[in-house]
Amino acid sequence: MSNSKPVLSSSLGRKLIMSLTGIFLCTFLIVHLIGNLQLFNNDEGYAFNQYAYFMTHFTPIKVVSYLLYASIILHAIYALVLTMKNKAARPIGYAQFNGAANSKWSSRNMGILGTIILVFLATHMYNFWWKYHNDQVPYVEYRTDLATGNTTAHEIQATDFNDYQVTTENNVEIIKARDLYKQVDFAFQNIGIVIFYVIAMAALSFHLIHGFKSAFQTLGVSHKKYVPIIEFLGVWVFGIVIPIGFALMPLYFYFVK
Repeated sequence: MSNSKPVLSSSLGRKLIMSLTGIFLCTFLIVHLIGNLQLFNNDEGYAFNQYAYFMTHFTPIKVVSYLLYASIILHAIYALVLTMKNKAARPIGYAQFNGAANSKWSSRNMGILGTIILVFLATHMYNFWWKYHNDQVPYVEYRTDLATGNTTAHEIQATDFNDYQVTTENNVEIIKARDLYKQVDFAFQNIGIVIFYVIAMAALSFHLIHGFKSAFQTLGVSHKKYVPIIEFLGVWVFGIVIPIGFALMPLYFYFVK
């Protein structure tokens, strides 16, 4: 009888799943950041609210969203399993172990960083995804004069809102939508949430600097031609640009808006 383990239940299999889900989540971060940059538009949330509706109602995007949720769950579960397996395999630490001399701080603390990110995701999903899908956000009406292109916005009551609508009356385009932009503005007036978001983005930075490179190493991408590119993307794009981009959003709403 064979003593071999199924690939996905082996240590290598778990690392492969971690790598693939991690790279998929990194790809999502790029798209999510680009879309959320609409928050910086000085248009009372006109572009951002249209983006939010598109992302939650366009069928292919919804399918990708379910894959995203599954990836987050799998990534977290397999990270926990790997951590527990590693500790069980070495229950007694080395007598003279110097962590700083053997590995980088981020690689030794991926569990802590991942936990901060997981708490952040739960907070983020509750404040925005849950409230948006359960009608716990304000409603807004945009009126655009098609002759001049000027757009005005005002809040409407729940009784005046049935669903996202686009109509035209007397050469004026009227859009009624859930106002996720105002919910973002409201949430980021809380200094506690702002500080937590910035801390979470710092954790995300360290997590991605180590995780992005490690994912490709696990997949066997270690050719000297590609390693510098992977390291550049891991540090500068995923470790610096993306976390700073997300961190600027709560800071912008708290200090500038």
